[in-house]
Amino acid sequence: MLKCFGAKIEWSAHVYASVKVWAPWNLELGKNSSLGPQVDCYNQGKISIGDNTIISQKAYLCASTHDYTKKDFPLILKPITIGNGVWIAADAFIAPGVSVENYSVVAARSVVIKDVEENSIVGGNPSKLIKFRSFE
Repeated sequence: MLKCFGAKIEWSAHVYASVKVWAPWNLELGKNSSLGPQVDCYNQGKISIGDNTIISQKAYLCASTHDYTKKDFPLILKPITIGNGVWIAADAFIAPGVSVENYSVVAARSVVIKDVEENSIVGGNPSKLIKFRSFE
């Protein structure tokens, strides 16, 4: 159904039935990636998710905000980019304009308001670097 409304989803990706996608035409989901149960993609701005990436249950991806410096709070679109081999754990919040680089992990219930470096593990509210991943 999402593809009928313009989502770019690779054939090997998996989207659970309970996922909410605000604007399918602003969603790109790579090979072997998944959007878990009750993930919420509030994607007035574009959300791009790479290959082999897991977005776990109840995660919230928010790709827009409002300009609080103006009286009428105009909408600002700020795309989210999530790389390859990333794991966004349960109930995490990814803020507008954030990039989560390749092979990073965002711990459960984290609030990510700044870009996440490649191979890093972040957690907390606001999220902070816990350590870097090493592959042997």
